[in-house]
Amino acid sequence: MPRETPAATRQRREQLRAFLRSRRARLTPGDVGMAGGTGAGRRRTPGLRREEVAVLAGVGVSWYTWLEQGRDINVSGEVLDAIGAALRLSEPERAHLYLLAGLNPPRAGATGDTAVTPELRHLLEAWLPRPAMLRDRHWNLLLVNDAARELFGYGDADRNCLVTFFTSPRYRSMQVEWESAAPAVVAAYRACVAHDPGDPGFAEVVDELSEVSEEFAELWARHDVSVQAQTVKAVRHPEAGELFFDTTPLAVVDHPDWYLELFNPRPGTGTAERLARLPLLRLAAPA
Repeated sequence: MPRETPAATRQRREQLRAFLRSRRARLTPGDVGMAGGTGAGRRRTPGLRREEVAVLAGVGVSWYTWLEQGRDINVSGEVLDAIGAALRLSEPERAHLYLLAGLNPPRAGATGDTAVTPELRHLLEAWLPRPAMLRDRHWNLLLVNDAARELFGYGDADRNCLVTFFTSPRYRSMQVEWESAAPAVVAAYRACVAHDPGDPGFAEVVDELSEVSEEFAELWARHDVSVQAQTVKAVRHPEAGELFFDTTPLAVVDHPDWYLELFNPRPGTGTAERLARLPLLRLAAPA
């Protein structure tokens, strides 16, 4: 977490206090399998008691009380996970708890829902005649619209952006500045890997490419790192000639590991006019 001002720290702890109390109040002992709850007598407050949350999470009652009071105590991710489980927190609530406790939340786990929604499909289709594609954090292609296939050289067998970049002769032949772009592409991928170096999905892509592409292996060995950002993509189409696109990567909110890449004709290059003359893209564009 970045350094914060004393006023910001106080506000964060106040929010932590209110958040934990609200999550505690919405549960009953029966909700968590504690028939009747701990202690005797009539319950004066709604929801679980602090000592009940402490028992469920396997932490000391005093420590949990201090946490809920917003005191300056050491907090670990393991303990926050235990408290989150005790309070039946959702994934967004668990991440919120981490932030309020002053820790960076862990990467959200896979939701199991890998199907591309109709809304995203419609967005890519509506972007025609401009190229657009959807990929995951490993750069696996999830969806490519007709313009990206026609203008960038993607085919039905292409499944990963990086693999295609280094192994597809058709894709490579259509890139105006392939050699100069390759180092930046590999450096951007290394930056992605650094977020989760133990992820086997990244290792699979790197191992595959290292075996089949000497150019990739050489660039990967440099250990260069760069940040993915807005770039200009230049391609050479057999009918339309050289085309230039501003590339904008956007994260998909409800799938944090998915990225939408939209390509817009760069002003002043004549790209938009040349696109409009391509018969295939005129037919593909929505009315």
